[in-house]
Amino acid sequence: MKILKFIVIIPILLMHFACVDSSTSKSVSKIPQDWNIFDQKEYSIQYPNTWTLDKSGAMGTSFVLFSPITSKNDAFKENVNLAIQRFPGQEISLQDYTNLSVEQIKKMLTNSKILENKRLVSNDQEFSKIVYTGKQGEFDLKFEQYYWVEKEKAYVLTLTTQENEYTNYKTIGEKILNSFHIK
Repeated sequence: MKILKFIVIIPILLMHFACVDSSTSKSVSKIPQDWNIFDQKEYSIQYPNTWTLDKSGAMGTSFVLFSPITSKNDAFKENVNLAIQRFPGQEISLQDYTNLSVEQIKKMLTNSKILENKRLVSNDQEFSKIVYTGKQGEFDLKFEQYYWVEKEKAYVLTLTTQENEYTNYKTIGEKILNSFHIK
């Protein structure tokens, strides 16, 4: 169970990194053609060159991609992050992992609400997609999480936005999430 608590804690803790001095609405109508590629031994992901890559490993993440600040009033940096959980010697299915993660979300996030929970396949890789909301401190947040379970590891890729900004980040966020590939 300690491992699974990590699933929910990462997006909640990353919310603290995302706070800056202001808040504004953003448009994703124009996505840059010249995206960067973050290519690692286990995975790769593509992201807009206007986003900032943090590889420091803060809060147990493999990386965090931060959206740009668009004004002095922007109070939250929307982000995409990856957490990899290892559970050597334990066999856990994607369905079990998803079910336990949903239960942890309900227990650990204030006013949490699961909006979507479905299984998908992309690039011959099966994964779960969970969309949920909850309150953390002063922020009402919306999360879109993808889970993959492969070779005694769970890959948890999360888009975190302010709830009222989700529609502004959904398109670009999902393009980033969908560019993720496990090798």
